[in-house]
Amino acid sequence: MIPQSFIQDLLARVDIVDIIDRHLPLKKSGANYFACCPFHGEKSPSFSVSPSKQFYHCFGCGVHGTAIGFLMEYSGLNFIEAVEELARQVGMSVPRDAPGDRAPARPPVQEGLYEIMAKAARHFRDQLKRAPAAIDYLKRRGLTGEVAARFGIGFAPDDWQTLRTVFPDYESGLLADAGLVIDHEGGRRYDRFRNRIMFPIQDRRGRVIAFGGRVLDGGEPKYLNSPETPLFEKGRELYGLVQAQQPIREAGYVLVVEGYMDVVALAQFGVGNAVATLGTATTPHHIATLLRQADRIVFCFDGDAAGRKAAWRALESSLESLRDDATLAFLFLPERHDPDSFVREQGADAFRQAAQSARPLAQFLLDELSTRCTLDTAEGRARLVHDARPLVTRVAAPLLRLQLVKSIAEAADFTQAEVEQAFGFKPQRAAAPAREATPRAGRRPASQQARRRPPSAVGTLLRLVLQYPGWAARLPVDLVPTDDAEGAALAAIVDAMSVGELEPNAGLGALVESFRETPHQAVLSKVAAELVGTEFDDAVAEPLFEDTLRKLHADALHAEIVALTDAERTSGLGSRDRHRLAQLLLERASLKK
Repeated sequence: MIPQSFIQDLLARVDIVDIIDRHLPLKKSGANYFACCPFHGEKSPSFSVSPSKQFYHCFGCGVHGTAIGFLMEYSGLNFIEAVEELARQVGMSVPRDAPGDRAPARPPVQEGLYEIMAKAARHFRDQLKRAPAAIDYLKRRGLTGEVAARFGIGFAPDDWQTLRTVFPDYESGLLADAGLVIDHEGGRRYDRFRNRIMFPIQDRRGRVIAFGGRVLDGGEPKYLNSPETPLFEKGRELYGLVQAQQPIREAGYVLVVEGYMDVVALAQFGVGNAVATLGTATTPHHIATLLRQADRIVFCFDGDAAGRKAAWRALESSLESLRDDATLAFLFLPERHDPDSFVREQGADAFRQAAQSARPLAQFLLDELSTRCTLDTAEGRARLVHDARPLVTRVAAPLLRLQLVKSIAEAADFTQAEVEQAFGFKPQRAAAPAREATPRAGRRPASQQARRRPPSAVGTLLRLVLQYPGWAARLPVDLVPTDDAEGAALAAIVDAMSVGELEPNAGLGALVESFRETPHQAVLSKVAAELVGTEFDDAVAEPLFEDTLRKLHADALHAEIVALTDAERTSGLGSRDRHRLAQLLLERASLKK
């Protein structure tokens, strides 16, 4: 939807060092900049950012990409959101392709709502400074001013129209669209939030899109959320995600709790990797968002019946999103405790230890189903399999699903094949006899990896073209073999350059980004990551390019000569083919001189 020419122009205007340095302090070392990788825990910096190539690469975990890719990975944005964010930073307007393919542009009214919400958030923060009762409440809950400022906590005075002082046009329809006011049947308008501690709810780009209010006195409801608006959809947003992103990476998991104060109180005690759902059950969209942040999700609920019911709803919402390389677990707190009270009484270390020992999803599922059945009777065991079927068949992760089938079969005293048949699965085939142990292909520790093979002629040309994109115009596309991934990628670059889809002066980052969502993305990203730490010396690059091109030409000559010679031996050649063979032999002889 976004023209490739704009992507290249955008990446030419932004500096990946500046973009990443806003989120991650970088230190210069040689030609590149380094930091501890934000995507895996490490003590020594192995995250390298190349200003010349406009590309980053972590030598520890292997993650790599452009400025667009960094925003997608670090901030959880999708591709279009990342492009829009970069364009905003450099004052560019994102164009779209043909009207038929145009994505819906954000209407001006929506931009106006963002401004209104930001202004309301500033107003509530200012009001907190003038509200001794609200400040006293936060202090009694153990919150410092630093944490309150980090989450932008404010206060809505006990006044029917306090927002009139902020918005002169108090009758504007935008205030109602933003969910800040309520229009009474009698025609009178008043503020939605009054006499409440205000918690701004932010989207993944840090913009205020809604509020949650906690009442100071004994009024009802205890918590009040903004209604759904053009900016805010409860089932898609998580409170505290913006503040929790870096702590999630450091802790290696994300903690999901039920309330604003739980998130803020945990952060006060140093447990900053917590987020909360917004007055609604956990949704599949929540799960997908969280799995982009971490490979382990721990749901924390009260240990009462209501907490277990909420946990079960979270389990049901997650089944289609499960992956074999991710873990979902459930932490049930002791009776009369919520996260806020538990961390105050037991401390942060005890809370973290409890989270680490949380019950995995598969165990929780089996335990809950087993409590509903009498497993010492045939009917109870049959019911276990019956009740498990609609849940297990929704599990997307194949290996986890297999483990669940085995566990249910064992608990119900059935064979695995019988349960698979009951679930409508194809029974697993018997394992083949074990062969002699041989090294399996796959990733091994660097100390055990064989020395990397030097690239082929095509691989060398691909690496040279990535460093010097303009050289693609010097490559005859019919000379590039496309029988492997690197050759196909090189041919695609030559084709794109020849029709003007790529600029000769495009940087490595822009070049790789132009092949996003294509079959060549993986190999180009991989080779680009290799070039972050090493590059060709300008003095040897040109002769290497010419020598490799001659070798590729010689290989093509040899292949055609062999084919024609074989044909001559088997079925003979026509006059045209004999003439072609003679030309090829002369050309090969001239190359050897």
